Amino acid sequence: MDIRSVDELLSTTRAVRKRLDLERPVPGEVIEECLQLAVQAPTGTNAQGWRFLVVTDADKRAALAEMYRRGWERYYGDADRQIASVPERFQEQQRRLVSSGQFLADNMHRVPVHVVPCVLSPRDGVDTTFLQASLYGSVFPAVWSFQLALRSRGLGSVLTTLHLLEEDAAADVLGLPANVKQAALLPVAYTKGTDFRPATRRPVQEITYWNSWKSPRLE
Repeated sequence: MDIRSVDELLSTTRAVRKRLDLERPVPGEVIEECLQLAVQAPTGTNAQGWRFLVVTDADKRAALAEMYRRGWERYYGDADRQIASVPERFQEQQRRLVSSGQFLADNMHRVPVHVVPCVLSPRDGVDTTFLQASLYGSVFPAVWSFQLALRSRGLGSVLTTLHLLEEDAAADVLGLPANVKQAALLPVAYTKGTDFRPATRRPVQEITYWNSWKSPRLE
């Protein structure tokens, strides 16, 4: 295994918004190829309860996009507040994030493919932390594997959840049965260029604790 290639893939798989190519079609075979890799991810008790709804229909994409836009305006419409909410050293990065988020909210309907990862839900609901962690922990590893597979093939995506503020309406648009829960919505397209770089992050030592909260690693 080429560790350098793996490390590059893991460190440069970005949340892509502005650099999604909204004009280039995405073949269905490419999506299926990436999903074939995605379902190799671990899943709780090997239940394989994940389901992936690939949406290419323009009217359905427009309906989901409108739900997403309303969610964006509700939670992130105040750009200045969003930028001021992070430490000063991260504000320029946050400014770019807010700008790219607004771009996606304005153009989500133009993204050629929407992928909605879903998971089969137990009949008695998921009203405890244990059940929620078990349920979504069984689908998100596959979602990330899907995004990595996209990146390796020149496509990009971003994991979004704002349309879930209107979860029932989205389920109606998608024809989902009652025992299926949506986990996210991924707009998928080829990217404009592939020269993505690692992002600025807090040092690992600053956000990693050993054995108890805020305890550093002992040498």
